[in-house]
Amino acid sequence: MELTIITLGWIGLYAPLALGAVGSMIGCLRGGMAACGAMLEVETGFGRFVGVAAMPSSQTIYGIVVTMALPTAISPENSPGMFALGVLSGIALLVSAMSQGAACAAAINASKSKPEVFGISLAPAALIEGFAVFAFVFALVLAGRLP
Repeated sequence: MELTIITLGWIGLYAPLALGAVGSMIGCLRGGMAACGAMLEVETGFGRFVGVAAMPSSQTIYGIVVTMALPTAISPENSPGMFALGVLSGIALLVSAMSQGAACAAAINASKSKPEVFGISLAPAALIEGFAVFAFVFALVLAGRLP
């Protein structure tokens, strides 16, 4: 039983990084596909499309920091909390990166036809990033409260 509890702690320790990275991969894939398609339709401005497609990569960074903030000494006392905090913050990062990728793809698609909306079309992606930051910050605060 104790081994199972400790195993959950190890899963929780790595979950923010792993889930954040999976979400970033999917989000960057969606944005990258839109950027590749847009490059075929416009003559200039390719760099901004690639930059926008990379926006969901920040959730991996947040996952790394949360993983590093969690206690390295895993015990039966802190494993349930680490599991819950790690998995839930990881899921938040996963979903936010995937959603941000969709928002970035939409921004790229909108701005390829109408370049003047490029800046404002990034507002939804920025809002989603804000929610990822909330999950990140509160995960850090709660990580400091684990036994």
